[in-house]
Amino acid sequence: MTERATPFHCPYCGDEDLRPQEEPQSAWLCASCRRVFTVKFVGLNLPQGVAK
Repeated sequence: MTERATPFHCPYCGDEDLRPQEEPQSAWLCASCRRVFTVKFVGLNLPQGVAK
């Protein structure tokens, strides 16, 4: 997958000043708390009986 999931806020401190980070691949840097994190889409969890 080549596209990067775009977060709107830091999952640790809630700040919105996020910048792409090259390493590790597809990571984000929070300019406020200085944490580097990644976002991964796992899938959908649909209730039974719902058409896909």
